[in-house]
Amino acid sequence: MSGNNENPIKTALGELGSVLARVDESRIDAACKMLADARQIVVYGCGREALQVKGFAMRLYHLGLPVSVVGDMNTPPLGTGDVFLASSGPGETSTVLTLMQVAHDAGAINLLLTAQPESSAAKRADFSLVVPAQTMANDQGTKKTSVLPMGSVFEGALFLLFEVMVLKLRDLTGAAPEAMRARHTNME
Repeated sequence: MSGNNENPIKTALGELGSVLARVDESRIDAACKMLADARQIVVYGCGREALQVKGFAMRLYHLGLPVSVVGDMNTPPLGTGDVFLASSGPGETSTVLTLMQVAHDAGAINLLLTAQPESSAAKRADFSLVVPAQTMANDQGTKKTSVLPMGSVFEGALFLLFEVMVLKLRDLTGAAPEAMRARHTNME
């Protein structure tokens, strides 16, 4: 954790860069391949993580991938060949654990993004992508590693990671930028 005398923007950017530099790129590639090959993708996150996950879902749609967000009225049932992508930085979110069990029971693959590789959610996941950042699981006392509050560094890292995944998925799927743009809503 950097000192309080530094420029907070520079400090926050440095922390985000440090987190992303420690994400295993081969696991990013494997996660992207899972998503590209999925019959359908359903995503979920709690709180501010949900905002990042929903933004990623929008980009998956722009790429032409079949994606839904848990809670939306048009979310289909999961089954074999599907991927349930969940984000749980602390890895102990009860809703995520429950939904992962439902996805597992339906035959879907559980793809987890977490900061806690030894968590309950990571143990339940078929595949985990570890984003080694401070969350609310370790934002107090000597465990605190970021100048940013609570899980902000994890949430910020998710945004950047998802953007990198979009680039990799664009290459995997062959989605043209024009086709992505054509899928953007006109209802704004």
